[in-house]
Amino acid sequence: MSKSTDERGRIYLPKDIRERFGDQYRIVELPSHVALFPVDEEPLDGLRAAVGDAFAETGADELKQRAREGISREVNEERSGQSKDGGE
Repeated sequence: MSKSTDERGRIYLPKDIRERFGDQYRIVELPSHVALFPVDEEPLDGLRAAVGDAFAETGADELKQRAREGISREVNEERSGQSKDGGE
């Protein structure tokens, strides 16, 4: 399917696509293209459907905290690597 933007940069999705996937999408910039991924109305339900019962007993607050800790760890590791490489 090919779509063009209007004068304000909007893309209109056909009704059948919206009915199938919903009205909210995450825009992801990849090296060679841009992708739209549907966002579930209940994101945790979507996550649980994708990974099974891996997070069945985990609440939203705990998942958010784990995500924040993981991101913080990655940023700190990246900073440490850059300072070892001469601060690039």
